[in-house]
Amino acid sequence: MNYLLRKLGILVLTLWIAATLNFILPRLVPGDPVGAMMARYQGQLSPAAADALRLAYGLNDQGNIFMQYVHYLGNLLRGDFGRSMSQFPTPVIDVVTQAAPWTIGLIGVTTVISFLLGSGLGLYSAWKRGHPLADWMPPVALFLNSVPYFWLGLVLLYLFALKSSVFPLSGNLDPFIGDAWTAKWWSSMLRHAALPAVTIIVTAAGGWLMTMRNNVMGVMGEDYLAFARAKGLSEGRIVNRYVLKNALLPSLTGFGMALGFVVGGSILVETVFSYPGLGFYLYSAVAAVDYPLMQAIFLLIAAAVLIANFIVDMLYAVLDPRVRDGQE
Repeated sequence: MNYLLRKLGILVLTLWIAATLNFILPRLVPGDPVGAMMARYQGQLSPAAADALRLAYGLNDQGNIFMQYVHYLGNLLRGDFGRSMSQFPTPVIDVVTQAAPWTIGLIGVTTVISFLLGSGLGLYSAWKRGHPLADWMPPVALFLNSVPYFWLGLVLLYLFALKSSVFPLSGNLDPFIGDAWTAKWWSSMLRHAALPAVTIIVTAAGGWLMTMRNNVMGVMGEDYLAFARAKGLSEGRIVNRYVLKNALLPSLTGFGMALGFVVGGSILVETVFSYPGLGFYLYSAVAAVDYPLMQAIFLLIAAAVLIANFIVDMLYAVLDPRVRDGQE
């Protein structure tokens, strides 16, 4: 219980620190967001309208940063993220709720697939050392893991969208697709998600492969494996009961971090493919100096990462009681 309360206290403290940094960092970006909005409308907004916008966004008193901070925390506790400046007058919460399912669906699914695929191949590569296929896996994985997301995405777009038109160039759905969840809708959605998904899986699986391979190599040198073989246990039982569990534990932290960052999406991938997820909107918000949208997405990313790490800590305590016992 003390371990759980301590971890909860750390979670709440880090969430507050993240919210405070989330308030400060966007204000370090050069430029005035209302000025950027006026420039976008090419002088169509009067000075009175600009003053009204500054008042609405809590920027009317630029010198009183403390009052802006108090106003920001109060709105945050009410779940009010304000209105987007780059997509005025759409509320930020509407932009986030519209983009989040696409990011979670694409980045979340591909993160899980790449983790399972890479970890499985890494286990095979380490356990079957000496076999040609197993020995070829590490250099191939290192090469794929070093390939930048955006470069591979551009290559796939050129080959399979621009030259052959097998897949669409951008977006998440065909125009005028009709009702959602129909067979036509699913077909369109999967075609648009195929190239971004392949880009993420191919580049990320290599990293998980190398991580799992190194973990398995470390476990294979432990004395309890020699004892298990001396008892006459089968290779399959040794792998499933001893090797896999102990080699997978160190990967849980990285997997938890990866799941946390799912909320932010893969900014480069979504930007290259013009995929309307949170990463794409975050890039657009930074370019447009859109404080409210930036703050909302930044805070969601930070909260997701912190909560994911908290869940991983709880899983560690369940899977390895030594962690819990050592803290109490």
